[in-house]
Amino acid sequence: MSASDLVACLMMIACLLSYADGKNETVYWKNKQVNHHIVSRKKASGNTNGELSSDPITFSTNLMGYPDRPGWLRYIQRTPYSDGVLYGSPTAENVGRPTIIEITAYNRRTFETARHNLIINIIPADEFPLPYQVEFFIKNMNVEEMLASEVIGDFLGAVKNIWQPDRLNAINITSALDRGGRVPLPINDLKEGVYVMVGADVAFSSCLREVESPHNQLRCSQEMEPVITCDKKFRAHFHVDWCKLSLMDNTKRIPVHHEVVRGEGILPDVGEYSPPSETLKSRDYYSDFLITLAAPSAVAVVLFFILGYIMCCRREGVIQLVHHSSIQKSTKELREMSKNREIAWPLSTLPVFHPVTGEIVPPLHPDSYDNTSVPLMQTQQNLPHQTRIPQQQSGGKWYP
Repeated sequence: MSASDLVACLMMIACLLSYADGKNETVYWKNKQVNHHIVSRKKASGNTNGELSSDPITFSTNLMGYPDRPGWLRYIQRTPYSDGVLYGSPTAENVGRPTIIEITAYNRRTFETARHNLIINIIPADEFPLPYQVEFFIKNMNVEEMLASEVIGDFLGAVKNIWQPDRLNAINITSALDRGGRVPLPINDLKEGVYVMVGADVAFSSCLREVESPHNQLRCSQEMEPVITCDKKFRAHFHVDWCKLSLMDNTKRIPVHHEVVRGEGILPDVGEYSPPSETLKSRDYYSDFLITLAAPSAVAVVLFFILGYIMCCRREGVIQLVHHSSIQKSTKELREMSKNREIAWPLSTLPVFHPVTGEIVPPLHPDSYDNTSVPLMQTQQNLPHQTRIPQQQSGGKWYP
């Protein structure tokens, strides 16, 4: 990098830092080990007297110029009334390059915002390899609780008692939720669980290797607690799930160097892009249009003829019409024959009297009336061979 590029880079960083509210903070982290930083609500509230504000405050963090944080950096804040925690284990590629994290605080009551920058300077860790690594799963801890200095110190002390290494260090801490775990129910003070990776410079102790025994593997497959002699070293403060213990020996790994093979996906360097000239022959889409239109039309015509054949040419419909016509003809003939019958009317259809005048209601069905539409109950007309019922006149006399 030339001097001019370096100056331009420094000027850009200074310009970006000027967007913060005049509050910049610098921390130093080491790679290949766990680091954390507390995002304090007291600093975000802006109280000069040092009192902690009771307002709900939430924080958002992102890498400057990007919408999210780096892949190795995580952030957690349980409630708007608790502090946030930035934690992670930087990789070797980040050594020597400052990582600028923008921290924006939101006051949920007053809707005020404040921003400050956290400059993380990553320095190389001690050049002592830790090839033997063990990952523990602790069931009764959350990640922010495990990051506390006294808690992680007690845990490393317990690991050192059963391992007896010369050098021991916590390499990484990961919440169980980031590994696909479930959020625990809010009962009995259940915790999410934490994965803690520890590295050392000596081989695994016999206590740690007890997990790999066939007897304990069988118990783990049956969802039973394995028998570990050194579990009492942790049981006082840490509930270790020994079935999820993972032993990694990096001394047996053969490093594999993957060479980049340029395949067909990499375009050759042919210089600047040259657009096509305007003399290209235009394509005729007329035939394509006809094919696109003819195929659906032919299918529609075939379906039309099939539907017409089913509706007009099938014999079942004609037979039904003929049968219905024959029934109508038979009904009409029977009704015509019923007109010529000379029979007495039923007694149930004798003449009725008017409810007010008492006179006989005249017959409603003369001989010329079409008997095919005669209702069931009708007024009886006087026939010569039937007995006439006398009626009462207004003078009080009866007449035959």
